[in-house]
Amino acid sequence: MSNNAEHLRYDEALKAGWPIATGVIEGACRHLIADRFDLAGARWGLTGAEAVLKLRALTANGHLDAYWRYHLARQYERVHQTRH
Repeated sequence: MSNNAEHLRYDEALKAGWPIATGVIEGACRHLIADRFDLAGARWGLTGAEAVLKLRALTANGHLDAYWRYHLARQYERVHQTRH
């Protein structure tokens, strides 16, 4: 197998255990990441970018409402916990 990644064949990469992006994976990355983060003039910090990515993934998977109910319940517990 070639040590030069530029000449690595697909079948050799699979045998070696290299992660191989498929069209589906690349499409999901483009949908979740690039379409949002490639906005002209946008500047993203790691924390903000991670938060936006998580929310976009939850929305795309149809889990945003369940997550939001969970988040609100945890926030309520933090704010109204009994102080000893």
